[in-house]
Amino acid sequence: MKIGIIGLGYWGPNLVRNFLAQKSVDKVVACDIKEDRIEMLRLKFPEVQFVKDYKSLLTSDFDAIVIATPVNSHHKLAKEALESGKHIWVEKPFTSSTRQADELINLASSKNLKIFVDHTFLYTGAVKKIKELIVKGELGEIIYFDSVRINLGLFQHDVNVIWDLAPHDLSIMKYVLKDKQATGVTACGISNYYELENLAQMSIHFQDNLCFAHFHVNWTSPVKIRRIIIAGKKKMLVFDDLENSEKIKIYDCGVDISSTESLHNALVQYRTGDMYSPKIEQTEALNCAAKEFINCIKENREPLTNGIDGLEIVRILEASDKSIKNNGMLVNLNNYSEDEIYKPGEVLHEYA
Repeated sequence: MKIGIIGLGYWGPNLVRNFLAQKSVDKVVACDIKEDRIEMLRLKFPEVQFVKDYKSLLTSDFDAIVIATPVNSHHKLAKEALESGKHIWVEKPFTSSTRQADELINLASSKNLKIFVDHTFLYTGAVKKIKELIVKGELGEIIYFDSVRINLGLFQHDVNVIWDLAPHDLSIMKYVLKDKQATGVTACGISNYYELENLAQMSIHFQDNLCFAHFHVNWTSPVKIRRIIIAGKKKMLVFDDLENSEKIKIYDCGVDISSTESLHNALVQYRTGDMYSPKIEQTEALNCAAKEFINCIKENREPLTNGIDGLEIVRILEASDKSIKNNGMLVNLNNYSEDEIYKPGEVLHEYA
C-alpha cells in the first residue's frame, strides 16, 4: 500500500512515523509547502520521499491520502483526493461544516472509498477500558460526563478553542455513551485577544434529560489539565490523561435517595467505598489508528472512526457557534440552519 501525507506541521511527523511502521505500507510520500519542515524531516526519515505540490500525490498510484492541514482546507483536499480515487484519512475536526461533511460522505460512498477521521483517543487503551466498563455496567446508568481540557496555548488562526480542543472529548463522549442521543447544545465563550474565542464552556443535552455532558476548554490557563469525570448511579470514574501509571480511577461512591415523592421527605444517603485503578493496555493510539485505517481498506468495511462520526462532531461544533453568537441559547441539534452559523477567521495558507 502507498500512502501520501499532506501537511507536516505539529501532527504530520507522527503520522509519517506511524505509517512507516505498518507492514502493509510499502511507500510513504509526504508533502508540505514549507521547505524548512521538509529539510528537518528529511534527516529524520531518509526513507520518505518529500514533495511540495500535493497534486502530484493525487495523480500518482497512491491508495490513500492522509490530510493533516488546517480545518478550512480539509474539504477541498479531501474532495480532490476522493475524486482521484483515493481513500482518505482526515484529522479532526473532519470539516468546517456539516454541508461539507455530507458532500464528502456521499462522494466516498458513490466511489466505494473509505473516510477515516482521526479521533485518536478512541484508540487509546484508557478509552477502550472506559468503554468496556460502561458496557459491562460497572458504573451503572450514566448520569453525567464532565470534561476539562485546558492549557496555555496553542492559539489557532482559523478556529476557536471549541473547534480546536473539544473534538477530542466530544469523540470520547460519543463513543462511550453510544446509546444516548444528544439533542441540544448550549455554549458561551469569550474572545480576549482577537475574534476567536480562547475560553469556552459547552453543555450537551440528551434525550429524556437523563444525562448531561459539560466541556471546559481554554487556551489561557496557567496549568495544563486533561481530565474527564463520568458518573454512574453505581460508581464513578476519573480519567486523567496526564497521569503516567493510573490514568483511570474507579470510585465506589454515589448517592442513594429513599424517596422522590417529596423533596422535603427525601432521605439522602452518601455512599463512599473503595477506589481502584484498572490495568490499561499499553499501546500507541496512532499506531492502532493507522492499522485500523489500513485494515478497513483491505476488508472493505467502515472504520471505527468514520465520516458519519466526523459529521456528528461537526454538527455539535456548528451548534456551539450558533449558541455562542446568541448568548448561550439552546440549539436543537436536529433543527437549525447551517447558514445561521458564524464562522470567523480565515486559514492563513492553503495547507500547512
